[in-house]
Amino acid sequence: MHLKASAKQELEKRFSILLLKWNRERNSRKMPWKGEKDPYKIWLSEIILQQTRVEQGLEYYNNFTREYPNIHQLAKAPDDQVFKLWEGLGYYTRCRNLIHTARFISQELDGKFPDNYIAIKALKGIGPYTAAAISSFAFNLPHAVVDGNVFRVLARIFNINEPVDSTNGKKIFNEMADKLLDRKLPAQYNQAIMDFGAVICKPVNPECEQCVFNKYCHAFQHGIVDQLPVKEKKIRIKTRWFYYLVPEHKTHVYIRQRQGKDIWQQLFEFPLLESHQEIDEKRIRELAKKNGILGKSNYKVNAVSPFFKQQLSHQTIRARFLQISLSSEVSLPDGGQWVGKNQLDRFAFPRIVNQYLQEQNLI
Repeated sequence: MHLKASAKQELEKRFSILLLKWNRERNSRKMPWKGEKDPYKIWLSEIILQQTRVEQGLEYYNNFTREYPNIHQLAKAPDDQVFKLWEGLGYYTRCRNLIHTARFISQELDGKFPDNYIAIKALKGIGPYTAAAISSFAFNLPHAVVDGNVFRVLARIFNINEPVDSTNGKKIFNEMADKLLDRKLPAQYNQAIMDFGAVICKPVNPECEQCVFNKYCHAFQHGIVDQLPVKEKKIRIKTRWFYYLVPEHKTHVYIRQRQGKDIWQQLFEFPLLESHQEIDEKRIRELAKKNGILGKSNYKVNAVSPFFKQQLSHQTIRARFLQISLSSEVSLPDGGQWVGKNQLDRFAFPRIVNQYLQEQNLI
């Protein structure tokens, strides 16, 4: 940090005053969970918004609160039903953790959400940020939230050059956030700083001319707004090639549930061949026979789809679908099931499989 000590101290004193004044007079950002005090709904909104844009998460939040108005109802819901409601939101580990935590609170805590930071943070799927959000919003406890918006605001205004994804950087940002927190109004303060980062101190094209901190902001004063915050790690994107075999017999199709610790665990798909590179149809047939994916049944390939693409945070999935007709509904080796084509919309599939099903008018 390179702000002069006196200027830095003055800004630290005035920071929450200016922020909360902006929040009262100029913050028009609306979200259905703002001002919410029910820890269940706050927790739900925070889990949904992890790695998700607010615009996308809104519909899911509304659907979940309508389908499961309280934590007991979510806890009682079958896994597949919850996954279907989550379908399309991605990062399905969040959904598994959601189910686990709902059942723990419902069964072990009689449906009562923990009311202190340590106990909240101990719940599965809840880290420091989410625990701070629930603590402050539901129980008005003095814990500062530090999300991407907060990193950006503090990095630019206070000229913090430490990478936000480094151990030391996280320590510095958390200490600064805690120092600036208005302890009498933690809920209002936390919501205000996140909103400020979302609508004023945006990642791209920030509204610096409208910013109440622009005369203090080091990044604005020195023309380096686009250089902060700093990130240390660069994401490596790998490409995976998925070749789905779509077995059909009359009005039924064969699906299986993904297992293991890979992406899309517990979602449904078709028998899969994966390759580290693109392969042609002949090679797909050879591998299917070699791996026994279709057992010993006789089959005919009716159609081969073009490539479908789905971009994940660290992976690019490219998939083709081979439509295969079988002479009967044989038992295949991977423990899947035959279902009517008119029942496919009951199952939760990865987005890339849904794209294929929609193109085939199957959902």
